[in-house]
Amino acid sequence: MKLKIEKSALLTGLQIVQNVVSARSTLPVLGNALLSAKNEKLTLTTTDLDLSIQSAIKAQVAKDGAATLPAKRLAGIVREMPEANIEMEVDNKVVATLTSGTSMFKIIGISEEEFPPMPTTEGKHNYRMEQRAFREMLKKTAYATSTDETRHVLNGVLMSFKAEKLTVVATDGRRLALAESEVEYPKEAEADYILPSKTVAELLIALGDEGALNIHTRENMVIFAFGETVVASKLIDGIYPNYRQVVPSECSERIVLERETLLTALRRAALLVTDRAHATKLMFGKNRLTIHTIAPDVGEARESIPIKYSGKEINMALNPEFVMEPLKALEKDEVFVELTDDRSPCVLKCDQPFLYVLMPVRIS
Repeated sequence: MKLKIEKSALLTGLQIVQNVVSARSTLPVLGNALLSAKNEKLTLTTTDLDLSIQSAIKAQVAKDGAATLPAKRLAGIVREMPEANIEMEVDNKVVATLTSGTSMFKIIGISEEEFPPMPTTEGKHNYRMEQRAFREMLKKTAYATSTDETRHVLNGVLMSFKAEKLTVVATDGRRLALAESEVEYPKEAEADYILPSKTVAELLIALGDEGALNIHTRENMVIFAFGETVVASKLIDGIYPNYRQVVPSECSERIVLERETLLTALRRAALLVTDRAHATKLMFGKNRLTIHTIAPDVGEARESIPIKYSGKEINMALNPEFVMEPLKALEKDEVFVELTDDRSPCVLKCDQPFLYVLMPVRIS
């Protein structure tokens, strides 16, 4: 294999795929990236056997070929190389020589024959939507996934293709985030899939602002193809809980708030939150929201925000971080808070197909 490639392009490609590299695997080849040069492209592939990522970049290919090289070490070398262009050549013993300006590196690789094959993009069901739309849905929901490994179905994001919509849901049992988008697909393609959190994190990095996203599913696997990138992931096996049951059918009070103002006030009030005092009180009174944190042995913080509200007084204790996370993910200037009383769920909405349900914290 012999080629010439722009440093920035190679580095970008490596950054897309290198997070999947398995550092502790008993198979040394899983710590490598597969480099395949053909048809004026260099294709980079990494896998940990559960998740695979492939990205293709333009290159001047003088000789076709393939080899696997240590992914993170290669990325570190490329990052520090001095010139804009890098020449790479791999010999028959799978030793790669990289030259750029006055710098030269030799890296010992492993034969491509030991690298697991990348799943094909053929699927039982196929869906198509815009990259940006799907990335925004993941961004608005993924923070609510559970990290409790005993509840493995909650360790990922639900993709529910039903009623000509895609509904993306994440919950950890204390809060739930939901986003929806209209998507065209045949009736027989209605199905639910649970996408692992690691896959979601990589998609949030790799998905762009423009272009189409093709989603292919088959038994226990989903494949995302967009631009020059392919992400193939195993799915979480299990049945996702009935999330509709935790969404209140109606709330008695609805308050309009400026998103950034609320986020800033919560961020300040949360500075005194501790392990012992992990809740902040939100007190909704006549034309005023007061945010109050009291932490024993630490101190007290109080913020006040003018609001348009004339309903009953509601004092609710909430985890401030859980309130701030959706506010950070949203882009709308205004959000709507719907309440019934201090013991019922708090519902956060905006002028988009999105909702967030948060259970109050019980303070003894």
